[in-house]
This record gives sequence, structure tokens and C-alpha cells, in this order.
Amino acid sequence: MTEQGLMSELDGLVSEGRNPRTVDIDLLPTIDVLRKVNDEDRIVPAAVEKVLPDIAAAVDRIVLAFRKGARLVYIGAGTSGRLGVLDASECPPTFGVPEDMVIGLIAGGPEALVRSTEGAEDDPKMGAQALREINLTRDDVVVGIAVSGRTPYVIGGLNYAKQLGAATVALSCNPASTIAGIADIAISPVVGPEVLTGSTRLKSGTAQKLVLNMLTTASMIRIGKSFQNLMVDLNPSNKKLVARAIRMVMQTTGCTAQQARQALHQTGNDVKLAILVTITGMDVEAARAALAKAGGFLRKAIGGNTA
Repeated sequence: MTEQGLMSELDGLVSEGRNPRTVDIDLLPTIDVLRKVNDEDRIVPAAVEKVLPDIAAAVDRIVLAFRKGARLVYIGAGTSGRLGVLDASECPPTFGVPEDMVIGLIAGGPEALVRSTEGAEDDPKMGAQALREINLTRDDVVVGIAVSGRTPYVIGGLNYAKQLGAATVALSCNPASTIAGIADIAISPVVGPEVLTGSTRLKSGTAQKLVLNMLTTASMIRIGKSFQNLMVDLNPSNKKLVARAIRMVMQTTGCTAQQARQALHQTGNDVKLAILVTITGMDVEAARAALAKAGGFLRKAIGGNTA
């Protein structure tokens, strides 16, 4: 696309517009600058609320993929790509899932996480190639993330996923975006022009983070990764998480800290199993079998093994 063509395209994007409420921001004292930012940030949750049905549709597709043993794949560039990688990287310690169950791909590769490589987003072939390299299958779900909805790297990835038959989701902050027209499901929270024109790491980035939080959190809950509102499938991989695991066993069973530690030791630090054996009195192997029969849902396992 020519420079003039790109400028014309940007003119039509909500996220690239000038915000009439912040044209004097460079004249304001610090506290008033912050008030302007804070006032604009208040817009974001309401914008996300309007697209909850679309987010729900995406979650249901992701849950289907997870139940088949397939993956959720985020693909993006710049801030959008970094947010996708961040959300993916937090799933294994939070929900105890394999590292390749949720994957984040960013234009420019891992280096782009810490150093700007924004030019890497301009080649659609690289988006498709990134998905080939992880052996994308038709059972996977691909979420293309781009505030503008026109990033070539993301477009290339979504088109490849569509050709393969994989489910596709577009997350942008512009209605009727290019990627929204490609994907099976479009999530488009419209937060309006940024405090600083075109700095989409602000409201748009916040909206994307909220949506990504919802996609993985709701999907994990729907496949049994929580009990009540506790993250019972977490991996106690550091002192804080070990302490959290002990507290969860105590909170759900009413046992002492010592009893919780003992149950966790017996189950190899498996919080779900520790809770189940403490509540039901089953031995570890019986509890493991009951949990498997319940599809990993702790509530079902407890309900089927109590008088």
C-alpha cells in the first residue's frame, strides 16, 4: 500500500482519531494530565461490556477446542502481540495446563517482547509462517489481535487459519475492521480516540487485556480448572504459590495448615486431589480416579463421593 493510501486508511480508524477532550493536555499540570487519562480509562469497561456476547461465543469455541486436546493461539504485533504472549504465558502457572495449550505469537519473535520490531508486522506471509511453525491444526482456535484490525501479519495468520479450517477470532478496537471480516467471530470493543493520538497501548490496549483475561479465565473455568472461585489447578512452583495452595485446601475443607500440608505432600502438591482426599477420606489413587471420572470437575467428584 502506498503512503498516501495508508494515511487515508488510518483516517478512517476510530482508534487513530484525535480526541477533542485532550487537545490541551500538553498545557496541563501533572495531576490534570492524570485526570484526563483516568477519565478516558473509565470508557473501557463499558465498551467491553457491549461485546460480551461476542466474547462468550469465542469462549465457547475455545472450550470445544480444549476438550478435544487442541490449542488456543494468539497472534499479534506490537502491543497487541505482547498482550497475547503475556496472557498465554500466565496460563500454565495459574491453571496448571501444559505450556503449549495456550500459545502467544508476536511479529518479530521473542525479541519483539523487549525491543521494538514494529516493521515485522508488515508481511502477511510471516503470520502464516508462524502458524505453520507450530503445526496449527483445524481443531485449534486462532485469535488475531490488532487494534487497527488491519495489521498484515495478523491478516496473513487469520487467512491461513481459515484455509486450514481452524476456528478464528478477531480482536480489534475498530468496527468493521479487515480482520473482523475474515474471522468467524469478531470482538470489537470501541473505546474511541486515545489521550495521545494513535497511542493504542492506552485505552485500546487496556480493552484488549480485559478481553484476553476473559477468554482464558472463562474458558479454564468452563473446563473445570476452578472450584468455587479458587484456582485449584495452579502449579505451586514458588513459595507464594505453595502458601496459596495451603490456604486453598484450608479454605475449602476447614482443615488446619498442618493437615493441608500433609494432604498436599501425599498428592504431590496437587491441590484438587488434596481437597478431594481431605473432604471425602479417599486414598490418593481413588481420588485421582474419581476426579478423572468427573472430567476434572472437583465439584462433581466431591458430589459423587460423599454421603
